[in-house]
Amino acid sequence: MNKVLMYSTGICPYCVMAERLLTQRGVDAIEKIRVDLEPNRREEMMQKTGRRTVPQIYIGDTHVGGYDDLAALDRAGGLVPLLENQ
Repeated sequence: MNKVLMYSTGICPYCVMAERLLTQRGVDAIEKIRVDLEPNRREEMMQKTGRRTVPQIYIGDTHVGGYDDLAALDRAGGLVPLLENQ
């Protein structure tokens, strides 16, 4: 299974929903970067993604986007294949 990385904060409901969806699809480990605890990592996130909001989710080397993007990918049937792609 591909590695999942998520930029998040401690009070983000969309981060919780993203984590729940990923868990439902078989992800057992999510590397979380808390931009509220490490403010310099928010700048890193913005440089990499061009976005300011959390969550920002990577599956392997693919930037999926935020929760809405993740849910849309799942509805389109693309999330599980992306997770399983080695």
